[in-house]
Amino acid sequence: MPRAPSKAVTLGGSSDETEATFYEALQRGDIELLMSCWAEEDDIVCVHPGGPRLLGAGAIRAAFEAMFSNGTVRARPVQVHRVVALSSAVHSVAEQVEVMLPDGLHLAVVLATNVYHKTPEGWRMVAHHASPGTAPDAQVADAQRPVLH
Repeated sequence: MPRAPSKAVTLGGSSDETEATFYEALQRGDIELLMSCWAEEDDIVCVHPGGPRLLGAGAIRAAFEAMFSNGTVRARPVQVHRVVALSSAVHSVAEQVEVMLPDGLHLAVVLATNVYHKTPEGWRMVAHHASPGTAPDAQVADAQRPVLH
């Protein structure tokens, strides 16, 4: 069944635009917008922190629908490292995630790798792999990079 047109369905564009739409969809709890960011391929994959490997759009959709049944996911990328080629891009992202616990709102850090392929429909996510991180992971580490001549 074809997807309804959405913000993510654009020809050309960039992996950055698809990623921005993905995080917007998380914050809005919009499953249709979120799924429009994914490629229409059988072998797309998603791993949430501490969760199993989810293969295919059906499993990925079900997992995000379950998440959204508890509310939106307040995650935002705070540090992105990109490796971009002609038809693929890999984004290593530190996400700042707001988590409600019994004693109130807390900030957590999640480290994610988002992989995009350029498809006939534009840039689409083919993999999202996330793991728990720590506060230093979310800090910009540019000052620690060696200078290469």
